[in-house]
Amino acid sequence: MELPKLNPGKRFTLPRPTGSADALLLAQLAERDRTAGRLTAIVTADATDAQRLIDEIAFFAPTLRCALFPDWETLPYDTFSPHQDLISERLATLWRIQQRDKETGADVVFVPATTALYRLAPPAFLAGYTFHFKVKQKLDEAKLKGQLTLAGYSHVTQVVSPGEYAVRGGLIDLFPMGSPVPYRVDLFDDEIDSIRTFDPDSQRSLYPVPEVRLLPGREFPMDEAARARFRSRWREMLEGDPTRSRIYKDMGNGVATAGIEYYLPLFFDDTATVFDYLGTDATVVFHGDLEPAFQRFWQDTRDRHRMVQGDAERPVLPPDALFLSAEQFYTQANAHAQLAIKPARAEPAEALVSPSAGSGRTEFVEIERLPDLTVLRGAEEPLSRLQTHLRNTAHRMLLLAESDGRRESLLDFLRASGLNPPAFDSLAEFQGSDEKVGIATAALSTGFAWIEAGIDFVTETELFAAGPTTRRRKKQEQVSDVDALIKDLAELNVGDPVVHNAHGIGRYRGLVNLDMGDRNPDGTPALQEFLHLEYADKAVLYVPVSQLQLIGRYTGVSADEAPLHRLGSGQWEKAKRKAAEQVRDTAAELLNIYARRAAREGHAFRYSPQDYEQFANDFGFEETADQNAAIHAVIQDMISPRPMDRLVCGDVGFGKTEVALRAAFVAVTGGKQVAFLAPTTLLAEQHYQTLVDRFSRWPVKVAEMSRFRTQKEITAAMKGIADGSVDIVVGTHKLLSEKTHFKNLGLLIIDEEHRFGVRHKEQMKALRAEVDVLTLTATPIPRTLGMALEGLRDLSVIATAPQRRLAIKTFVRNEGHGVIREAVLRELKRGGQVYFLHNEVETIENRRQKLEEILPEARIAVAHGQMPERELERVMRDFVAQRSNLLLCSTIIETGIDVPTANTIVMSRADKFGLAQLHQLRGRVGRSHHQAYAYLMVPDIESLTKQAQQRLDAIQAMEELGSGFYLAMHDLEIRGAGEVLGESQSGNMLEVGFQLYNEMLAEAVRCLKNGKEPDLLAPLSVTTDINLHAPALLPDDYCGDVHLRLSFYKKLATARTTEQVDSLLEEIVDRFGKLPPPTQTLIDVHRLRVLSQPYGVVKVDAAPGVIHISFKPNPPVDSMRIIELIQKNRHIKLVGNEKLRIERELPSAGARAQMVRDVLRSLGAPLAAGA
Repeated sequence: MELPKLNPGKRFTLPRPTGSADALLLAQLAERDRTAGRLTAIVTADATDAQRLIDEIAFFAPTLRCALFPDWETLPYDTFSPHQDLISERLATLWRIQQRDKETGADVVFVPATTALYRLAPPAFLAGYTFHFKVKQKLDEAKLKGQLTLAGYSHVTQVVSPGEYAVRGGLIDLFPMGSPVPYRVDLFDDEIDSIRTFDPDSQRSLYPVPEVRLLPGREFPMDEAARARFRSRWREMLEGDPTRSRIYKDMGNGVATAGIEYYLPLFFDDTATVFDYLGTDATVVFHGDLEPAFQRFWQDTRDRHRMVQGDAERPVLPPDALFLSAEQFYTQANAHAQLAIKPARAEPAEALVSPSAGSGRTEFVEIERLPDLTVLRGAEEPLSRLQTHLRNTAHRMLLLAESDGRRESLLDFLRASGLNPPAFDSLAEFQGSDEKVGIATAALSTGFAWIEAGIDFVTETELFAAGPTTRRRKKQEQVSDVDALIKDLAELNVGDPVVHNAHGIGRYRGLVNLDMGDRNPDGTPALQEFLHLEYADKAVLYVPVSQLQLIGRYTGVSADEAPLHRLGSGQWEKAKRKAAEQVRDTAAELLNIYARRAAREGHAFRYSPQDYEQFANDFGFEETADQNAAIHAVIQDMISPRPMDRLVCGDVGFGKTEVALRAAFVAVTGGKQVAFLAPTTLLAEQHYQTLVDRFSRWPVKVAEMSRFRTQKEITAAMKGIADGSVDIVVGTHKLLSEKTHFKNLGLLIIDEEHRFGVRHKEQMKALRAEVDVLTLTATPIPRTLGMALEGLRDLSVIATAPQRRLAIKTFVRNEGHGVIREAVLRELKRGGQVYFLHNEVETIENRRQKLEEILPEARIAVAHGQMPERELERVMRDFVAQRSNLLLCSTIIETGIDVPTANTIVMSRADKFGLAQLHQLRGRVGRSHHQAYAYLMVPDIESLTKQAQQRLDAIQAMEELGSGFYLAMHDLEIRGAGEVLGESQSGNMLEVGFQLYNEMLAEAVRCLKNGKEPDLLAPLSVTTDINLHAPALLPDDYCGDVHLRLSFYKKLATARTTEQVDSLLEEIVDRFGKLPPPTQTLIDVHRLRVLSQPYGVVKVDAAPGVIHISFKPNPPVDSMRIIELIQKNRHIKLVGNEKLRIERELPSAGARAQMVRDVLRSLGAPLAAGA
């Protein structure tokens, strides 16, 4: 490709080439610059383009070292500090730009346009505070400590995040900024003996490294001199009394307040810009339209500045001191050679659809747009357009999938149409071969024809007519399936009880490989993998991994007390029969309740989609898939005439409140009143604020009834409720008193439902008859969960975390001053706030004095439920406004307080709390994208009771985001589900286990609904047994973790559609790499199972020489088709009434599976049931 000659001080403009060809152009430019020893800086108009170009350039020029200079991702003048990882990456990039020719340097740096406007610390700061050390070098420990403190690293006892260090004897643990892993330096006297990386979670060493470089811990210095300079420049540059500002005072104590980054110029005499780091000979590329981006940025910044100025506690610097203007940016850029790639004029729409000869061309002769190659789903030849193009072009074609998992799926799809392209690892490898068509993995977003090299790049975007972002989003947006959450076997440990549908309760003893008499092609025995179960009297049962749908976890009592059954005795049959009889009665009762509920006319709401759209857009975040599903379900329930009774179960901070707000909006615009019930005064107050904020633009009156309001206000609110002038009322259980009369209540929202007692629930039921009810909770009590799982109430689960959320790190520690001090300081040092939980109001003041002694830096406030209302309200408001940074409190904070800057919680006497409570309390932190910490303090870890130990273990194991639901399941296992309807049920439930009981119940309800008598002793899920006479498993050396293997086996066994099997295949390939043959066979088995089930196939036995397909009596297949099939094909015979025999030598398992597929397809579509 001919590249323009670029000279310093001159700008050359090119139109942007089609598709992802801009990455190809930039890759060639950067390679030319690298040979000349120059750095290439690419300024992109939007940040997503920067990330896309990095991924794509890696494909065209794999040897180029690219670095991204990320944004802080905070708003100008924000009261948040940027994420530690982002600062770490920014410092690493600045350092790499300066290390031109060394191994660690970078050749290309990407800067989003608005990030390039921020003023930075001068290069001298980075140089002065960065240091290296190597193995065998002399090291003075005291001097090192001094250097680390100078560079802004904090001294802790256990290193967990960048910017920390710990010293223990001759070991020094460091987590340098800009490094993905921490290092452990082993000293021998004063010489470095070894440097190893270690895992911050388990604290175990990993592998040795020769040297470490330490970048400063922040983007500004924090030593004595710098702090003094900061304070003197503050007095110079900002007006007002400095002692009124806590930022100024904190700086004196050596604490950097959150948002300190927007005071950067106070640390340095002169600030620098990105260009100061680039050096004079770098080439600067402007990608896209920068001007509009600059204008928007400055507009926002000026608006924000206007909003925040004039606050005596937080005076702010003028925008010009912090950011470059567009003119200053271009002036600085002018010293460099510049290339601008501007988007070409939008071409008329017709040209986009069918480029006739020449119309799709840009100014580039070398790049051309591809014709339409979309796949025709459902057609005889889905790939006809691609094949026509292949025949008519002289070019070679490289198909690109975006991950190895997608590549496997795509290959399967292509093979079905007779294309089998070889896979290549890189572009160079394809260019060196002479294959006409190839397939590779690359993150190209859109394809193009590269005429110069004679290659057409075809991506999934062209084939499936959907951009990579929509596909990626689909993947994230698979909504959590409640059944799968319950049936997942990932948590199964050796010794846990499981239920086999046909044999009863046994213990799981692990996975084993057995020789089944089949041979591999080379004559070695072909092993199959089985689950090893142990029954009463040490009897053993082996279950093939392809039949895991028959196995469920046994929940009911603790693992040690599970009643094991004897194999071959009638015990299990008897238990099942008893349970079955009772299930039938329960199902009839359930149906009766359903019928009564369906017969009651609720209110069918009507709303205007335009208004709703506008209301939804005020929500400042992107909804997650689960959240969307929940919102959708709730609104559907409200517009249908049946009264809604829905439980939304979502983890703390996963956006349940938004679901409630949308529902409230629909109800209010439909002319009904809404009652919002919260368990505590604080939570009611917070919901009240949220509602007032979100409904501020709408003619809606919101009232609050709680201890924070005077009697007069409450009386006024009651009057408003009765005469209909109040639309939404928020309150604690005061709402439920007899005096409250609603004019026309349409929706009742109950938050944190598990906090209300039985009496309150009775009062709610009185309201409930015709009212729509929406219940929100993070940890449903077992009974509620049982009801939801049995279908008495509708259930929505929100189990996907909002983006950039990190799991909360949880530590159990013996209580001590050192631990407390470190935990609190770790948070204050990064400008955050801390909750300290002390659950005894009598002694809370003594605790306060102790904390003031250990932590003179902290500003402590106290909150508990026995304080006067006004006082409590003031303390909470101060904490939210960050006037105090340590809140010493009782469990009053347990429900729903949302302070995004508070990211550490310390719980004293954690062994005294229940599981759900621990989970709720821990959920108070981690509300933003910062790493949050929870410290559970106990007097002595050794002397805990067994149950307290179990609870603390469970909460530590549940670090996953979205674990509230699993916790509730654990609770259900520890305590049992209690009665949902009758007394006798519990005993039978224990006999067969909760899961199987549920399945039987669901089956019975389904039968009765269709007017049939349930036959519950028939096996529940008739499964197709498939044997391909080849190993079908996940080999040990491919996926070593037994829990993961089990989990995948179970997910595969319960998959119901080919799409589900495919997406599991993608996940497996992405996690473990290319499929080994046994795993490919495993996938084939499950694909066949899904495909053959609708045809009524009970068994497929495919040996190398002969294949048998057995059908159930009267299969749903057109018998004429079977007769035609036998007449046309001599190798297919009918054996008896229900079996087809196919005689063919097919040595490979894949070919046998394909053969069965073809035979079934030739039978036509399966007939509808009962035909």
